[in-house]
Amino acid sequence: METAIILCEGGFGTPAGKTAAGLVRHSLRFEIVGIVDSSTAGRDAGEVLDGGKNGIPIFSSVNAALSELKEKPQFMIIGIATIGGMLPDEFRQPVKDAIEGGVSVMSGLHEWLGEDDELMALAAKNKVTLIDIRKEPPLRKLHKYRNMAGELDCIRIPVLGTDAAVGKRTTAIVLVKALNERGIRTAFVATGQTGLMQGSRYGIPLDAIRGDYVVGEIENAIVTAYEEERPQVIIIEGQGALSHPAYVTGSRAIVSASQPQTVVLQHAPGRKYRSYTDDVPYLPIGTVERESELLKAWAGCDVIGIALNPESLTREEIVRVTAEYEDKYGLPACDVLVDGPGKIVDAIIKRFFSGS
Repeated sequence: METAIILCEGGFGTPAGKTAAGLVRHSLRFEIVGIVDSSTAGRDAGEVLDGGKNGIPIFSSVNAALSELKEKPQFMIIGIATIGGMLPDEFRQPVKDAIEGGVSVMSGLHEWLGEDDELMALAAKNKVTLIDIRKEPPLRKLHKYRNMAGELDCIRIPVLGTDAAVGKRTTAIVLVKALNERGIRTAFVATGQTGLMQGSRYGIPLDAIRGDYVVGEIENAIVTAYEEERPQVIIIEGQGALSHPAYVTGSRAIVSASQPQTVVLQHAPGRKYRSYTDDVPYLPIGTVERESELLKAWAGCDVIGIALNPESLTREEIVRVTAEYEDKYGLPACDVLVDGPGKIVDAIIKRFFSGS
């Protein structure tokens, strides 16, 4: 595995730092050796994210990380997701510090580092690489929609949500691991830059694909996963929410591409307003009821389980909410990182594999 630090200045442990959080919790490609965030410097990354230390230190600056780590990391990864995908002005100097320190930089933003004249010249001088993950393939290599997912002999389950940055990818990865451990061959399809950085074998940066090909590209990733691994289940990472007014593709494209048999719904019961709406900051978050109605109309399928994001809630509150949701909706509900995904996995196996 390649070693990497993550630049997440001012955002680690917040929804904006979801790329950093995802890489700290799970990565098949990178060994994360440090986080750069002056607001949480001196602490342990696992302690900030999940309340338990994982041995990944948080540094106040890039230069501090490079001077204090025993070995120089091979990469620095931009660990935030910004509205519009622009590189924040305050990140420019830390990126230059990494390049001048002989560290390659990987970004999942829409603003490509590899087309920035100053950064390109600096990278060439210091013999390092700039990698932009959020690039679509060349036009003639893009795939059109072919209506193929419904013909695959496997169960397709997107993890969709009531909001953006609510934990869909994390839940999807946890479910994939748990299903495989239970003997159900399961593959994961990423639809965002973080999943690709984590090392997913299948997937696309959905919001970087031009509109005519978005559904076809997701469908092709699903079909490729099936053809190469012959899984019994394919879990697809969701994006945005059907009800989120700021996103025109996201969940809708994923539903069209995957033709799901059921959906796992991710929700943050302690969150009041939509994420990623800085210019209109007080849009109410979607509800489980409304999102379930939209899914039934759009996808023609139901919700099999509710994954809860405990943001802004105490442990006692999330336990109470879990019981309330299970009673109200008649569905298994859990915080997959604390409770484990067992109840949702049980529901999937009972519905689709109990007779096998």
